[in-house]
Amino acid sequence: MAEIKLFYHKDGVVRVNRSLDFLKSNPIQNFLWIDLNDVDEEVENELEDFLKIYIQEEEEMIEIEMSSRYIETNDTLVVNSNFLLSNFETDPVSFILKNNILVTVRSEELISFHETVKKISANPRNYPTGAHVLVALLETRVEYDADMIENMTQKITQLSNSLSLQEADEELLSEIKNLQEKTMMLRENIIDKQRVVSSMLRSEFMALELQPKLTMIIKDINSLVEHIKFNFDRLDYLQDTFLGYVNIEQNKIIKIFTIVSVIFMPPTLIASIYGMNFEIMPELDKKWGYPIALLLMVFSSLFILLYFKKRKWL
Repeated sequence: MAEIKLFYHKDGVVRVNRSLDFLKSNPIQNFLWIDLNDVDEEVENELEDFLKIYIQEEEEMIEIEMSSRYIETNDTLVVNSNFLLSNFETDPVSFILKNNILVTVRSEELISFHETVKKISANPRNYPTGAHVLVALLETRVEYDADMIENMTQKITQLSNSLSLQEADEELLSEIKNLQEKTMMLRENIIDKQRVVSSMLRSEFMALELQPKLTMIIKDINSLVEHIKFNFDRLDYLQDTFLGYVNIEQNKIIKIFTIVSVIFMPPTLIASIYGMNFEIMPELDKKWGYPIALLLMVFSSLFILLYFKKRKWL
């Protein structure tokens, strides 16, 4: 849903307005944060002209080069970052900080934005500038990433507990592969935040009072990276275990075929001997020839079975 929100200070609280005309008719220094959610290009152009900023196109926002994801000029800081949705699709978000006003550009509803709004409403004095909001958004996003990683860990644990020789099938391997891909996306997402926050730590746009928070975010990200690495290792272990189960199952099948083949070798030999068309074969003119041949086949198979059981091959 297309929506624009203007957050501004008034009477010691942070209020919200949804009209660009309101922005133009009030002192600019009162505004804290302008959030653009899937708005029309006309609205973006109007805001660009008023604030003298440049709002990047989506193609520019998703560039992987650091020079495109973090841009710092004399009066403007631009940060681009991909935010993961609950379905593991990504939404590129652009943060533009100029004159202590933060402009965010996105196209999806993001939980981290809603949570940040709640934080600002609860403690408006803790967010005097747009830089404070930017740090809060990244902090909240990292917290949400931690929840996603924890949820992924629980899924891996459940999969590990359910893994058994009887469950080793293609569906299980597909689930492991799916979890590996999602874990990789989580890693790329959190590494992206790590690069951005590291650059912000060295930025003059960040007040000294924000440095401890940025440092704490970096520490949290580093711990999440280690957690993700642990999940990768667990998934590799599950994959190896799955392949081990598959090999065991295949060995069992080969063993069964081998035993069946060996058991039927003596009866086959006997049947082949008495299937030859020589004139002089004493048993051919005997009444007991046929039943004796059948008994020989049965006893030879039983002998092989008993021998295998004695050697504990069965």
